[in-house]
Formats: sequence, structure tokens, C-alpha cells
Amino acid sequence: MTTFVITVPGTFVTDVTDTSRAALERKLATRHTDLSESEGLDLLTLNDDGTFSVRLEVGASDRYEAELDAVGLVSSALHESGFAEADALLGTPVVTGIDSDL
Repeated sequence: MTTFVITVPGTFVTDVTDTSRAALERKLATRHTDLSESEGLDLLTLNDDGTFSVRLEVGASDRYEAELDAVGLVSSALHESGFAEADALLGTPVVTGIDSDL
């Protein structure tokens, strides 16, 4: 098993309140562990134009599985934070870090 840091970009097409942003960050907090903290990565970067990036750690056997898991986690966190699927459009995930015992 390898730990991947995956960045999932997206765009909010609705306003993001401080409350909804805090709720989303709480939902994602469990994916912010040793590797991403030691690298100083922010879980959520939200730009003035509504674009955002979510960086989280995923344990997976390969890159493809890690990217799928990351998109699923971000989608779930958005939904649980009160955002409908149409409120936050997700882009293509990218591997931005790998930590392996190999």
C-alpha cells in the first residue's frame, strides 16, 4: 500500500460562506495526516474566482485507485457539507505526492 497526496481541483458555481467552508474543511480533516502536514499542504485552497483545490492523502495500491478514491472523498465531503453536485464542479485529480516503503 502506498500513500498518495492527490490534488482535486474544482470550481464553485455558488457562493461559499465561511460556515460552509469550515464544514467542508472539518469533513476533509481526517485526510490531512503526517505526509501532507509535514509538507505544509493546505487541505483546501479557495480562490476569489470560486476555483478551489483540495489536497488529501489516500492509501491505495496504485495511482488510478488513489485518484478515484480522492474524487469520491471530495464528492462526499462536499455533499455532507451541504453542496449539491451542481454547486461544485470537480476537475481531473492529480498525484502531487507519493510516500512508499519501497
